[in-house]
Amino acid sequence: MAAVRVALDALPRQRLHRPGRARATGGGAIVTDPTPPAPRLGRADLHLHTLASDGTASAEEMLLRAARLGLDVVAVTDHDDLRGALRAQEAAARLDSPVQVVAGVELTTRGGHLLALFPGDLGAGRPTPDVSPLRSLAWTIAAIHAQGGVAIVPHPMSWIPPGAKARAIDRLMAGAAESRPDGIELANPTPPAGRRSAAARRWNRGWGLAETGSSDAHFPEVMGAALTRFPGRTVDDLMRALTIGATVAEWGPSPSWRQIGARRLLAQQGRSGLATPLALARRALGAQGDSGRDARGAGAGRRLRTPDAR
Repeated sequence: MAAVRVALDALPRQRLHRPGRARATGGGAIVTDPTPPAPRLGRADLHLHTLASDGTASAEEMLLRAARLGLDVVAVTDHDDLRGALRAQEAAARLDSPVQVVAGVELTTRGGHLLALFPGDLGAGRPTPDVSPLRSLAWTIAAIHAQGGVAIVPHPMSWIPPGAKARAIDRLMAGAAESRPDGIELANPTPPAGRRSAAARRWNRGWGLAETGSSDAHFPEVMGAALTRFPGRTVDDLMRALTIGATVAEWGPSPSWRQIGARRLLAQQGRSGLATPLALARRALGAQGDSGRDARGAGAGRRLRTPDAR
């Protein structure tokens, strides 16, 4: 973590002078800066919503916006639904996008929301990860880990949207290793989450979870309002950094709600109230598994092994 912060601090100086090259001092002497180049830090937004749940743009539109912002990695994390993430991965391949996509989902648990990120391309006949909503935090995290994913606590200690509370995270950290989260969202520009970010950062000094920054964007304009910085620039680099705690949460520019507009805000809030009930209804009817099999071949919607129910 300290090495990553040093690299961040070095970035502005690198723009003015390249380390290791000769330069003139004020007295005319020529000296060589011995400072080695800082590692290249990737830029990721790991909490995005699309029309597959309560977002206001398609996966393709969000991906194009990410490319314009110069992001390296994004995670599409619709509510209890992987369809948006799958579409984003397909669009990235079709458009030959410079932005890599992590398949993700924002799961509804009994203890608050939880982000699940799954590395790799979910196409090519690979079974689609499937984690049941409305379970305990501990069960859900263990299920994510059993399927090769990473679990991140979004907007911690927030009431709306619901985030895991400090005591709940304390219990997770004191429990079984497979039920401990990997990261915590310390920069989220939504007003309820932003008000709790300082407290979450203080608590995380004891937890030691990898820190992430994410825009939680439901509008394309909000993307990049908070970012996760990590050594490297690929999905593999990001996942490695999350597992060893080598990430840094960073704030970015955020549009005002006036810039987005009252009409769009009201329409999005209406979608938000329906997103989770609709996702749960699709699961109950088996629609998500059927659509996965149709799109990706037999077995694509098969549920992977998960822990015993709790």
